[in-house]
Amino acid sequence: MKVIITTKNFSASDNLKEKIEAKIGKLEKYFSDDIVANIMLSRERNRDKLEATINVKGTIFRAEEVSDDIYTSLDKAMDKLSGQMSRFKSRLQKKHKGGRDILFECLPENDDREEELKISKIKEFELRPMSTDEAVMQMELIGHDFFVFMNMDTASVNIVYKRKGDSYGLLEPKY
Repeated sequence: MKVIITTKNFSASDNLKEKIEAKIGKLEKYFSDDIVANIMLSRERNRDKLEATINVKGTIFRAEEVSDDIYTSLDKAMDKLSGQMSRFKSRLQKKHKGGRDILFECLPENDDREEELKISKIKEFELRPMSTDEAVMQMELIGHDFFVFMNMDTASVNIVYKRKGDSYGLLEPKY
């Protein structure tokens, strides 16, 4: 597994980088060799943040942790990632059947019964072309955390969403 460590407003020591590679290396037994783990280290409001993302042929494992100590964030993020893998083991087996990207025999069994993911409500809405600024305004007007719209600049379906710290995000499809 290849580990890519990037930083933002954060200085990572060699010891920290080695620790990250060792912890991520423990997850390596669950994947084939060509998997990439992206680790982002940052400092926000005097707190350390670690974001870990592993993309396996269309399935994304992601964990984000913020704490006063980056090593604590690392431990919690690794626990989250391994928990995700064991929690959704049977669904992942169905999705990746026959593939060797995820080594299911190495994944730990989940102690709890796998919960059923059920859609409890379906809503239909009109998809109107608008700018991202208008979409953010509409989202705020209806009081939601996200808003789906047709981007008039790209003619594709996009999503704007609220992020922590009073900022917004935009999801654009990549074809």
